[in-house]
Amino acid sequence: MADTVTGSSRRSQDDTATLIPHSGNLGGSSRKGVKAARFKDDDEVVEITIVQRDSMAIEDVRVVDDGGSGHGGGFDGLSLVSPSSSRSGKLASKFRQVKNGLKMNNSSNKAPQTQLGKNVRKRLDRSKSGAAVALKGLQFVTAKVGHDGWAAVEKRFNQLQVDGVLLRSRFGKCIGMDGSDEFAMQVFDSLARKRGITKQVLTKDELKDFWDQLSDQGFDNRLRTFFDMVDKNADGRITAEEVKEIISLSASANKLSKLKERADEYTALIMEELDRDNLGYIELEDLEALLLQSPSQAAARSTTHSSKLSKALSMKLASNKGTGPFYHYWQEFMYFLEENWKRIWVMTLWLSICICLFIWKFIQYRNRAVFHIMGYCVTTAKGAAETLKFNMALVLFPVCRNTITWIRSKTKIGAVVPFNDNINFHKVIAAGVAVGVALHAGAHLTCDFPRLLHASDAAYEPMKPFFGDKRPPNYWWFVKGTEGWTGVVMVVLMTIAFVLAQPWFRRNRLKDSNPLKKMTGFNAFWFTHHLFVIVYALLVVHGICLYLSRKWYKKTTWMYLAVPVLLYVSERILRLFRSHDAVRIQKVAVYPGNVLALYMSKPPGFRYRSGQYIFINCRAVSPYEWHPFSITSAPGDDYLSVHIRTRGDWTSRLRTIFSEPCRPPTDGESGLLRADLSKGITESSARFPKLLIDGPYGAPAQDYREYDVLLLIGLGIGATPLISIVKDVLNHTQHGGSVSGTEPEGSGKAKKRPFMTKRAYFYWVTREEGSFEWFRGVMNEVAEKDKDGVIELHNHCSSVYEEGDARSALIVMLQELQHAKKGVDILSGTSVKTHFARPNWRSVFKHVAVNHENQRVGVFYCGEPVLVPQLRQWSADFTHKTNTKFEFHKENF
Repeated sequence: MADTVTGSSRRSQDDTATLIPHSGNLGGSSRKGVKAARFKDDDEVVEITIVQRDSMAIEDVRVVDDGGSGHGGGFDGLSLVSPSSSRSGKLASKFRQVKNGLKMNNSSNKAPQTQLGKNVRKRLDRSKSGAAVALKGLQFVTAKVGHDGWAAVEKRFNQLQVDGVLLRSRFGKCIGMDGSDEFAMQVFDSLARKRGITKQVLTKDELKDFWDQLSDQGFDNRLRTFFDMVDKNADGRITAEEVKEIISLSASANKLSKLKERADEYTALIMEELDRDNLGYIELEDLEALLLQSPSQAAARSTTHSSKLSKALSMKLASNKGTGPFYHYWQEFMYFLEENWKRIWVMTLWLSICICLFIWKFIQYRNRAVFHIMGYCVTTAKGAAETLKFNMALVLFPVCRNTITWIRSKTKIGAVVPFNDNINFHKVIAAGVAVGVALHAGAHLTCDFPRLLHASDAAYEPMKPFFGDKRPPNYWWFVKGTEGWTGVVMVVLMTIAFVLAQPWFRRNRLKDSNPLKKMTGFNAFWFTHHLFVIVYALLVVHGICLYLSRKWYKKTTWMYLAVPVLLYVSERILRLFRSHDAVRIQKVAVYPGNVLALYMSKPPGFRYRSGQYIFINCRAVSPYEWHPFSITSAPGDDYLSVHIRTRGDWTSRLRTIFSEPCRPPTDGESGLLRADLSKGITESSARFPKLLIDGPYGAPAQDYREYDVLLLIGLGIGATPLISIVKDVLNHTQHGGSVSGTEPEGSGKAKKRPFMTKRAYFYWVTREEGSFEWFRGVMNEVAEKDKDGVIELHNHCSSVYEEGDARSALIVMLQELQHAKKGVDILSGTSVKTHFARPNWRSVFKHVAVNHENQRVGVFYCGEPVLVPQLRQWSADFTHKTNTKFEFHKENF
């Protein structure tokens, strides 16, 4: 187990000892007078940092004055100040190695080490945070690059080599630095220059030598490698042009095109900070000072607080009392019940009703004469038909959006019914319909009819009242009858609708070479789903013209369907009248990432809650298509806004139509194109097509007001409903919880709920730097108006490599410089500092759990489903292992 001792430049076989100087103020020291270490004159204590794997211990070592005993270096006077910890023996051993190393250096070079010996009596001017940065920064080998060691690199060499050598272009792939070929080739060039290698290929031994340097955990070696990358002419100096090249290279490796465009500006920023003497170049110690800069006070507080959180949470986590596998499975089962009890009881009730209906009809036909001819085929067909009628009626309720929105807003039924899963329940019922159709149609077509055709005359006698005195002559007789052809047509139409509703077809995921691709997409899904109008009409006819039931009160199909169909038709009529008037376009903005922002006037009486959504229709694109979009404006705003990302034909055409009247933005405006008509209708506004809206409709995110604390997580464009919540929380904090226009229409008669939210954490993860322009105004507004710190904003750019990776080291450095000088983030253009790579969700939940004991935290997620299992699991884990209750909600995206 190798330890790192900061305080000496001597390296032993088992321990690494490195002297790492503190940077001090950025660019504050003269290049000519910089020392390997600096000491304060009023203190006679040396600080020794000992690192063991991922942990770091910093101990003070007192300098004992030897009174000029002849030890010019003075290293025998070093002693531990407080060796009281349990590790004091090991620390003392490491310290003795450091002292011996210093003594060896002193004896080999008397004059310089005498001066160093005098300086050792002073305190090392290096912060703990600086040491931590040195140990973690500039990593060429990370958890994602080369983590599998030399054996894996050697294996890839054997696969990629050509005639026993590795080409320069394949160097990045060989060492595991995929996706950064240009950066990897620059690393190759710097290592080759250092060794005098001019050819563009490597042997395995040369690659091993390169790998040993890249994987060296000593910061000095990593710093030298990075410096050599920048210093292409190997003169020991980095010019402004070389700084610009490395900025462009880092920007390309991290897919930051806008940062690359501003390379000149950021080059000037670095040179201004480090080249105080205007020499036109910087040297190694200047680059080191910049890379090891002390974190900001906010970051320092965050680090300190994180340490306290870890200790506090460790004390709060409940220990498992059982150790056997049975206890583990039992605990997981109880967690599952607690989290899904609403879904479980609803599904149990639905399955119970289906089973009871099937058994009831099965027994009924088991006791009829027809059973002696058709046997269990007819009982199965009739049992399935009964469940089919029930499910065809029930499947309409989950898509009655106005009814569900009213129930969840006006009643407390939502406490026991999971309305957020209405679409999922609709799909489950549809699956039940498919099973019923398969059993009913399959039993009739393959069993009942053939058995009736082949029945004896005596056996057919009881069937004459139902099929006529003359036996059906052939199979076609059953198919061409009203009962037959209506059933066949329904099966065909339902099969088409069911298939095109699958994600592969509805989201157009088929390959371009697939001939069915042109027949898929949302339009195909939407139009084929409306074939169910024909299906329901045929179902009523089919239910009236039954073979084996002649009395009207036994023909129950219309009884099942009457109320649900009436409710659904009423919903459609309400939507038609409510969406008749067009809204007035006030402002349009086209943003990077194919995002269109529309700002509209509020229709009279239009009230909504943050987190809800509306349907939009643009007749210039398609007169029949309505598409749902989350509302991004807050209820207290005097406008209505949505942000639409172009992903299909309809949204692409919509963006094209609205982009035509727009102009490039002026200074201070965001976006690629803009048009601001908020001051009134102008001639140019006539070129904008008319929009119809329908809504608002309820969504999982609208329940945020029921929680003390909010944890809002958005992935890409999934941040849209959460932005509205952030703005609403900000408005309530400014107005003391009283904001007009915050309740749905008609809510004046209902008792208003108090605004419970006192704290909100917003995490937005996006892979494109241009995405931050979408909500730049909201970010700035929160930073400006949230004086009490109620809302905590965290932006994450996942295209940038994690902090500590050499590919993002310069980006981190630029961010710190830009934020320190101008208070603006280099990626988002706001005062909210952007984090790199994806968040550590465990740390996020830990942060919230310890800060909010005995409180309910609403976790609202909107984005791609890939993150749902992970967030749901963390919510359950922290709910059961801490006294903070996390309740997870996901938006159907």
